[in-house]
Amino acid sequence: MNNIFNFINLHNGEEKKDKVLENVTSNISFRGSNLWILACAIIIASIGLNVNSTAVIIGAMLISPLMGPIVGAGFALGTYNFPLLKKSFKNLLIATVVSLLVSGFYFYISPFKDVQSELLARTAPNIYDVLIAFFGGLVGVIAITRVEKGNPIPGVAIATALMPPLCTAGFGLATFNFSYFLGAFYLYTINCFFICIATFLVVKYLHYPSSIVDSKYEKRIRYSISFLILVMIVPSSYLAYNLYNEKKFTKTAEIFLQKEFEKNGYTLIYKKINYNANPKTIDVAFLNKKFTAEEIKSYNKMLSDNGLANTKINIRQNNSDLKSEILSEINKNNTTLSEKDIALSSLRSELDNYKVSDSTLGKEIQILYPDMSGVSYGKIAQYPETDSVRLQFVMIYSGKKVNELQLKSWLEKRLNEKNVKLLNNTEN
Repeated sequence: MNNIFNFINLHNGEEKKDKVLENVTSNISFRGSNLWILACAIIIASIGLNVNSTAVIIGAMLISPLMGPIVGAGFALGTYNFPLLKKSFKNLLIATVVSLLVSGFYFYISPFKDVQSELLARTAPNIYDVLIAFFGGLVGVIAITRVEKGNPIPGVAIATALMPPLCTAGFGLATFNFSYFLGAFYLYTINCFFICIATFLVVKYLHYPSSIVDSKYEKRIRYSISFLILVMIVPSSYLAYNLYNEKKFTKTAEIFLQKEFEKNGYTLIYKKINYNANPKTIDVAFLNKKFTAEEIKSYNKMLSDNGLANTKINIRQNNSDLKSEILSEINKNNTTLSEKDIALSSLRSELDNYKVSDSTLGKEIQILYPDMSGVSYGKIAQYPETDSVRLQFVMIYSGKKVNELQLKSWLEKRLNEKNVKLLNNTEN
């Protein structure tokens, strides 16, 4: 049993406590270079969110120094060092305000204000974000307290993701979308708080020296932490439960549509499921099937029996708005391909200029000039002294008994070319 405890003992490989505290304290302050690095990381993350680039966002998270004051607050709580706690909160507040101002300014001046998937992902935190922050914080503080730091720190910076929600909150401020601001800032608060709590627990487990001895203070801090944990977890648990219900509703709606319509041979061309409406709605349209009012009414009655209570199905038919919505969706999907199509069309057009598309020319040459062999032909670009480019028909062949004047005259008339060039490849 002792061997098992030794195997998982965090005291193995532990750095000296005073040295760890010194390193943590030195990384708390946001002055000079740290503030510049933070501002640059914020701009990089904001650009990544703006252009929907995951790689750019990850890069910003890696260079961000935001973890310093959060870990410092966890160490301060664990050691009941209130001056250090005050310093950590002060610097975290400075970093947060600077980040919101920089990201808000960037998104305000940016001409692109479309809501991308990377932005949306930071607006609705749930219990899973709590778990990621907590276990990410555990890994981070364990790594900090080791003699050999290893490579978990960059992974913790990516997993806990402090920078993207803060930039998303800046986006919410810049666009006056306060639901985005509140959702993203709540995610940022969750990450900060649970990294801090994870740090606090590891510091207590490793028995870092306390600045106070009074047990009353310890109890107050523990009660306060327990209360804050509940405050953070309850809303995120509700959001996770709501997300679960939405996914369940969407899946049930998909099964209903497949069972009642698609299996009966009705081609579905439009579908929109809205869980947040009251009542919930399922909008559909079909290629050629028209439903009567009675049929639509009967389908609405079926919804409750199929686990879709408080839901209404809208079958859209003979509606010009539907056509415009479908065309809009098609155009949206084709926008990314249009530039490639234009480029390909331009290349094809350019290649056609050099191509001789007459498939019978080669056969006619074989009949009229049987002594010719190794025949190849095409058009090449000539660059005369003027800036214009001129194309010339060129034929390469082998054969000593070929009348070149006759061949050239025939080709010019046959191809309607003014200047045909012949190249005899026969060895002398």
